[in-house]
Amino acid sequence: MQKINRNVVLALLSLASLIFLLFQLCYYKFYLSQKNGAAFSKVRGSQSGQDSTRWHVVRKFLGLISSHNIPVYLIDPLILGLVDKDIEQIRSSPDGPSSECKYFCAPRDFTTFALLDKTWKHEVGLFRSAEKMGFQWLKIINKDPRLDGMDDLSGVEIPLHYIFKLASHAIHLVVFYERSGNFLWHGPLRLKQRMDRKFVPFRKLHFGRYPGAYEKPELLLVSIDDLKVQIPKNPSSFLDEMSHSRFLECRYREARAFFQMYPDDASLDAVEFRKKGKSLLHLAALTLNNLGVKFWLSSGTCLGWYRQCNVIPHSKDVDLGIFIRDYKADIIPAFQNAGLPLKHKFGKVEDSLELSFQGEDDVKLDIFFFYEEDDHIWNGGTQAKSGKKFKYLFPKFTLCWTEFVELKVHVPCETLQYVEANYGPEWKVPVKMWDWKSSPFNVQDNGVWPIDEWDNVIQIY
Repeated sequence: MQKINRNVVLALLSLASLIFLLFQLCYYKFYLSQKNGAAFSKVRGSQSGQDSTRWHVVRKFLGLISSHNIPVYLIDPLILGLVDKDIEQIRSSPDGPSSECKYFCAPRDFTTFALLDKTWKHEVGLFRSAEKMGFQWLKIINKDPRLDGMDDLSGVEIPLHYIFKLASHAIHLVVFYERSGNFLWHGPLRLKQRMDRKFVPFRKLHFGRYPGAYEKPELLLVSIDDLKVQIPKNPSSFLDEMSHSRFLECRYREARAFFQMYPDDASLDAVEFRKKGKSLLHLAALTLNNLGVKFWLSSGTCLGWYRQCNVIPHSKDVDLGIFIRDYKADIIPAFQNAGLPLKHKFGKVEDSLELSFQGEDDVKLDIFFFYEEDDHIWNGGTQAKSGKKFKYLFPKFTLCWTEFVELKVHVPCETLQYVEANYGPEWKVPVKMWDWKSSPFNVQDNGVWPIDEWDNVIQIY
């Protein structure tokens, strides 16, 4: 009798366990899967599990933004890198390159899309719909730098990033804004107090470490893993641009403090020079950009941007830097064709090259070529009447984008070190008397040009 009872009890326990297991499976399939987006319906050639979850989250997100008529485009560097390898096949195939889930199933914690701010304004309805689909979301805002200026340091905040999380995958939506220099800008991702810092692995986000500047991309609608999505028409160009996209804002607060101590020159001559300097800088940028030559603001022009967010009116010239490795023989004829005659050419490509072009009236454009050594960078100078050579030493630096006089232009990322090398620790104090042979803190004697080379290395027009 006891034996029978034990068998019955074991059978009942086994049946109860089976019923409970079936209940859990049904609960997961019909409730949790709908809530968290983890239902693994068939994806072409994809694996089940985590790989498929990524695809499903992206699909749901694209459905969400499509229902709200929000035009986003893919900027995820991992996926664009994979897409770039198959770009010709993807462009030519309306149904995608293969039956395998190759792109959106790739291992990663998030997928990144971009949104142009002016194309969408109604976020409340989107958030409600996202929550109904099971998404959790986070909105990151910060002040709008486009409204900052010498007369107004705006505190207006704008959305910079959105993050939508579903199951174990997240969508990072980066908001791009158009700047007056006719380029696109995105802000940094800075979490405010009380925000959940474990919401996603923020440190891994490709577009959150610092602000970025980009050209306006031409977009292409393609099918990837059975999903219709817009991508940059040339993914490799976008990825290259991304690797050099870091952006620095002009320091308007510091500039205002500077002008409180040293009132700005508002004379007619100063206003006229700034106007001509801006025009010359725009023409120089257009000319060099058309040649594909990378350049940056140097010397007094760089100091003007960093110290007072404007052209220094008593400088009387515009100064640019170019690495000698980027030198092209077409530079001189290109500027001459642009209406800027060559004023002087000092040095040679191998040593201390410097070009000067005559702009409008007495405003000139000086281009200094920089040479890289193991532990420093330098540019040269030449005194025409004596043939003396000078060398100006700088610590090594990288290049960042900024916006200056309504122009997207490069400056050294390590601007303070660059400025201090040239102008010393008192760079904040205006100096109107400046001798290029002795005033710079980083100037060194560099010998004398041999007389038999003067005809080649000292050319004045």
